[in-house]
Amino acid sequence: MKKIFIYAAMAAMVMGVTTSCSDFLDVKPVMNKQEPDFVSQEGVTQLLTGMYAKLHNTAYFEGTLTNYVYGDVMGGDANKGSTYQDQPDFTSLETYTFTTDNGYLNTKWGGCYNGVFFANNVMKIADQCKEELSAAAGQEKDFYTEAIAQARFMRGFWHFEVVKLFGAAVPYVDDTAMKENVNPQVRNVDESGNYIYIWDKIVEDLQFAYDNLPDTWPTEKGRVNKWAAAALLAKVKMYQSSPYDGKNGTSDHWAEVKTILEDVMANGKDNNGTKYRLADTYEELYTAGVSDWTGESVFDIQAAVSGTVEQTANVNGAWHIGFNGALGTGGWGFYQPSYDMVNAHIVDANGLPLMDKSYRNQSVLTTLDSGNLPHTDLTVYTDPRLDVSAGRFETPYLDWTVPTRLDGWVRDVSNGGVYLNKKNIPRKADKGSLSNTTQTCSTTKNFHLIRYADVLLWYAEALIQLGQPQEAGKYINQVRARAANGYVKAADPATMAETTSSYVLDDKVNGKQGANAAANYRIGLYPDSQFSTKDKALEALRWERRIELCMEGHRWYDLARWGIIADVLNDYVKYESQYLTKYSNSVYSPKWVTLPIPYNEILKMDGLLVQNENWK
Repeated sequence: MKKIFIYAAMAAMVMGVTTSCSDFLDVKPVMNKQEPDFVSQEGVTQLLTGMYAKLHNTAYFEGTLTNYVYGDVMGGDANKGSTYQDQPDFTSLETYTFTTDNGYLNTKWGGCYNGVFFANNVMKIADQCKEELSAAAGQEKDFYTEAIAQARFMRGFWHFEVVKLFGAAVPYVDDTAMKENVNPQVRNVDESGNYIYIWDKIVEDLQFAYDNLPDTWPTEKGRVNKWAAAALLAKVKMYQSSPYDGKNGTSDHWAEVKTILEDVMANGKDNNGTKYRLADTYEELYTAGVSDWTGESVFDIQAAVSGTVEQTANVNGAWHIGFNGALGTGGWGFYQPSYDMVNAHIVDANGLPLMDKSYRNQSVLTTLDSGNLPHTDLTVYTDPRLDVSAGRFETPYLDWTVPTRLDGWVRDVSNGGVYLNKKNIPRKADKGSLSNTTQTCSTTKNFHLIRYADVLLWYAEALIQLGQPQEAGKYINQVRARAANGYVKAADPATMAETTSSYVLDDKVNGKQGANAAANYRIGLYPDSQFSTKDKALEALRWERRIELCMEGHRWYDLARWGIIADVLNDYVKYESQYLTKYSNSVYSPKWVTLPIPYNEILKMDGLLVQNENWK
């Protein structure tokens, strides 16, 4: 069972009793407590625990911070999977036929503002015992300051989650409003009907966190430190500086982004005290018990196995995104890598990607024969990160098996395609230690919300925007070079022992051969000529973000921020519809760089909440 470490229960005035979990506090459950019961250091500690637990959203699909519904499926890196009829609101998002009453949007909106509520509640209660908390030692400052800094980080984080999806004219709910009304109604337009944009409020929260959080939490690793706050602050300023049309106009903060990220790169460390660095290999980032808190984790949702009951709606690795029973376990068959994403990993003889999209002019890597059985062409040169991100026929699926039969592999090939998610699935060897004993779709692997590769690529983007494309190339190639350090090795289908069986081809990584790789891997660094102009450098930067971060919930958000979402996604559905007919009539509107504020929320706010500009 994937959980954030230790259970704690919390309650406040109208909250009732909420059982949740944390990674840093050995707190016993407390039941039926009312607001006065929390007015102490112990009480605020419990409220902080509950606040962090909101990162572990229990919505099955629509609310989790994997953001795979939006970032991956809507972004063209994955298909919904399952059957066309299953989860119709999900299908409408996937095929770009959604409307303002889509239930998934409502759940996402509510989940984010619930996170805001928990953060504000920490501040509300902490202010009632400020004198006591200010006299108590924190990690580097006093307990009060650090409690407020953590809460303001989370308040900024959850508001930013709303902004990324629904635009910047959304209600900003602070602790002052909560003091007046536990369920405050906050408008997103002023008395004259002009939209109120909340960028500055989010920046203020994150700047306070950056200034006041400690460097590390060595015994409480799941807490946010100042470097996580700095990274998220830089990301917000990137959004403000990009063509993203969440409205309020584009403002130039690239120099600030560069300065903040330079501080993170020079001085940042994870909560284990390890200076930020790239993990040694790409695959270890997604291997439970290997790379968490060893340098690449900037902002993680920390996890552990606890108990014997499977939580099906966990942030990653849960049943709904698991495979459909093919490999000795079970799942519901959602979240399958798209043909386009998989084939974007094809490289040329020099190990460079086909950024002209010529991969779309050749056969897909996995085709269906006359008996509807997938066959994977392992002779094509591919980026080795492919077989870490996606499960392919005739290549090892972690240490489970080499899939050779369709039955139980995918639920519906005609709806989801032939590939499986791989990053979020535990290994067979982890059963009972790093995965639940009886149900193996969950894992103790932390979920990375921000990792150091993100930071390096953001920094490269800032350099490009500031007229330094050649310098940016160093950081893009740094991320790319790490991919050459490891690859998926072949294995015997029965024993999963490494083997030299017939499907094993030469490993061409860095010119090496005969290494018993599972496929024909090649990866090369971009030449200097790729960074001769801003446009060419941006092309490499955008490509690298897609490959490096695929199936991590980023793609749709990146496309929206770059102002290229309609062109890219309409090209995507045209290509993907050759293999999955559900996309035949899909069209993505240029205005949909934001999604509609849920109609139900507008009704509830009785005129105080107005639909965003792109959906009026």
